[in-house]
Amino acid sequence: MKILFFFGTRPEAIKMAPLIIKLKEETEKFQVKVCVSAQHREMLDNVLRFFDITPDYDLDIMSVNQDICDITTKILNRIKNILKDFNPQWLIVQGDTTTTFAGALAAFYSGIKVAHVEAGLRSFNKGAPFPEEVNRVLTTHLTDIHFAPTPIAKENLLREGVSEGLIHVVGNTGIDALFLCLRKITEKRLDFLESFRMVDFSKKILLVTGHRRESFGRPFQEICEALKFIAENNDVEIVYPVHLNPNVRRPVLETLSGLSNIHLFEPLDYPSFIWLMDRSYIILTDSGGIQEEAPSLGKPVLVMRDVTERIEGILARTSRIVGTKKENIISEVTKLLTDRAEYESMAKAINPYGDGTANQKICKVMQSLSF
Repeated sequence: MKILFFFGTRPEAIKMAPLIIKLKEETEKFQVKVCVSAQHREMLDNVLRFFDITPDYDLDIMSVNQDICDITTKILNRIKNILKDFNPQWLIVQGDTTTTFAGALAAFYSGIKVAHVEAGLRSFNKGAPFPEEVNRVLTTHLTDIHFAPTPIAKENLLREGVSEGLIHVVGNTGIDALFLCLRKITEKRLDFLESFRMVDFSKKILLVTGHRRESFGRPFQEICEALKFIAENNDVEIVYPVHLNPNVRRPVLETLSGLSNIHLFEPLDYPSFIWLMDRSYIILTDSGGIQEEAPSLGKPVLVMRDVTERIEGILARTSRIVGTKKENIISEVTKLLTDRAEYESMAKAINPYGDGTANQKICKVMQSLSF
């Protein structure tokens, strides 16, 4: 069976890596090639190097100030000849990026079947997350086999009319990647302490990430003001790898620079971020992947969004939506810092996103396909 993996951002690469490695091991069953859009160039390449994955095709679409229309049209124009040349039976895409949707659309145009990893997540708000929610919905209608991470994701697909026989609940490959990364860190004896030498790890570490478009403007300003208040009124260390987007960097640098217990870093590579996450006490984020990963490390997640498509974590109490309002962020962080029982109830909750065997389950399904 000829399979082409297609992805373009760091999160996609992380979640695809364990599955690529697994299917490439099954040489009698699969002929596997990898194509990247390079929607994110540097961050993508760092992940590929860490997992020892070399793309067979590289669309290299990234350009300065590219927008969603640019990404979509470049992918459609550049991938069509690759699909014609390799002519895979299956294109495997992951998640909710514009690369995911455009790749699925190109495969549909070429008569190639689509497998969607991490299918069925929904916020039911097409503007949040933007454009990811719509990318997911559109990809669903182009997909031939759906690998849902949880039963809730499966139910979402069933309500949208997807046949039950085409849905497989397998867990989330992001957990597979997390465990694979931790093993590599141990095997290679990687220690990133020197990179964070200015951080006092004897104190409680609050790890922060943020990049969502819907938070640009006043919401990001409120997030920054909340972090400043928390730093000034608690004996904690705040570590914030700052996204490259100027809509994020501007308020962060203006509000948080110069505070002794707030440490602003450039974006981190995947292994150093996992190492840091493992040493954190609380995580504040608007990232989807971190909502899935952190519970496996016993880290409570405060979600700085108004809605999330990862409702399983909310129901399991591994994460909590706090929005972007200053007062609410301060209140929820303070609660976890001062109420040990509240902290333990989140830290010890069972991760609903899987046990690290999603790639094996997907491989088994792909081996069984006869159409």
